[in-house]
Amino acid sequence: MMSPIIESLEMVDISKSFHGVKANHRISLKIESGEILGLLGENGAGKTTLMNILYGIYQPDSGEIRINGRRVAIDSPRDSIAHGIGMVHQHFMLIQNHSVIENIALGYLQSPALFPQKKLRQRIVEFSKKFNFNIDPDKKVWQLSAGEQQRVEIIKALVNGAGLLILDEPTSVLTPQETRDFFQILEKMRNDGKMIILISHKLDEIKKLCDRVTVLRKGTIVGDADTHSLDKRAMARMMIGRDVIFSFTRTALPRKEKVLDVSDLFVDGDKGNPVVRGISFDVYKNEIFGIAGVAGNGQKELVEAITGLRSVTRGRIRVNGIDITNQSPRKIHNKGVSHVPEERLRFGIAPNLFLYENAILKQHHQEKFSRRAFLAYGRIKAHTRQLINDFQVATPSIHVPTKNLSGGNIQKLILGREISDKPDLLVASHPTYGLDIGATEYLRNQLLKRRAEGGAILLVSEDLDEVFELCDRIAAIFQGRFMDILEAEDPRLADIGLLMAGTGHVGMGEAANV
Repeated sequence: MMSPIIESLEMVDISKSFHGVKANHRISLKIESGEILGLLGENGAGKTTLMNILYGIYQPDSGEIRINGRRVAIDSPRDSIAHGIGMVHQHFMLIQNHSVIENIALGYLQSPALFPQKKLRQRIVEFSKKFNFNIDPDKKVWQLSAGEQQRVEIIKALVNGAGLLILDEPTSVLTPQETRDFFQILEKMRNDGKMIILISHKLDEIKKLCDRVTVLRKGTIVGDADTHSLDKRAMARMMIGRDVIFSFTRTALPRKEKVLDVSDLFVDGDKGNPVVRGISFDVYKNEIFGIAGVAGNGQKELVEAITGLRSVTRGRIRVNGIDITNQSPRKIHNKGVSHVPEERLRFGIAPNLFLYENAILKQHHQEKFSRRAFLAYGRIKAHTRQLINDFQVATPSIHVPTKNLSGGNIQKLILGREISDKPDLLVASHPTYGLDIGATEYLRNQLLKRRAEGGAILLVSEDLDEVFELCDRIAAIFQGRFMDILEAEDPRLADIGLLMAGTGHVGMGEAANV
């Protein structure tokens, strides 16, 4: 039995609290057939909680959900799918070693016990043709680009009869060309009568795609309007309660001494195959050097090699002329290298430790924080309070587990900790990934401030706006190689999407010597 056709969906007076803290308070929203609704809000505003209620992951404390005017109970994701609601998560829920058709069969509610692929193949082909997905059902997921994997997730929802799609930060891992293709897919789905709720921190996307936007702040709705009546500044003001700077002043600074020197670097991935292949580049004081690329092209392994988290198989890494190749993270940190990791919860903090304990990770052995074998808690707590004040970390106390903070405030704490020692080299991986526009503005300004102080910064980001605004030079990475290294004013940056996709290659010899 297929899901019923959804003509309209309402969430009425939805409230949800966790341990006495209100995540959602009397939220009501409505979406109708053929409409794209944008959902905006700062980190911790309640967007994810609200969508998790709609998808059956959480149950509301009060309020109700109505489909086609009739109240429905959604007690689990399976209930949600059965009612015609699908969700494409920010991090795809696919099994990499299985084929496309196997992944879709696993999530198909009516999948037969024997030979489910045979029944699904024709439906997958139909959806692929209808929306120009161009997906091979027999390909393994690991062989697909991020954009193709996203289309597989959409097909998973559509084969179950989804009339409403919830999309969480859907373009965060896509190239510019994949993003344009994705926008065309969403417009076709809207024209086909589908309903879409789009969670995004990119105001341009909301403005371009959405018919209406609902803005949350601190768990309540503070704005609901047609997007054609709003500009980006008005949306940002609703979201964070003040005006936001949309362009940053990156003052031209002369490059000073060389800080980082990477020469002919080769690094293996987790499966033992080379994923960084012959990369060479330098980073200087007063410079932000950016690496732009789609996830999975070697940038993660490159950063881990520079910060001591992964072994180098060939080549050299030098900081201030000192060889740090294959040294431990602690030794590399002691030589003036700080690291803002890509996965902040897994590698940036110890989630269950208190704020003041996380504020000195990697620094606890330093004389200013310890007396012989004992930690100097008075100094540590004073340092933490100063850090919280300087970097605007919103927290009720320094004596709370760090995991209780929102993503933006955790990232501010990590950046503050890593910058507080005035490192010669700051390696920042996706520092504003998933953050709201207010936190993003603040963190980008902190990176520019460190640059002006004489620091060297290696910035890895999939956000091209961020790369263009902050970086003095930009390298496009594809399959473990730099396709080119370009100055920020180079007109060829207009085609950086081609470089990120492996075309428009200038030549390794030329690129390596830029």
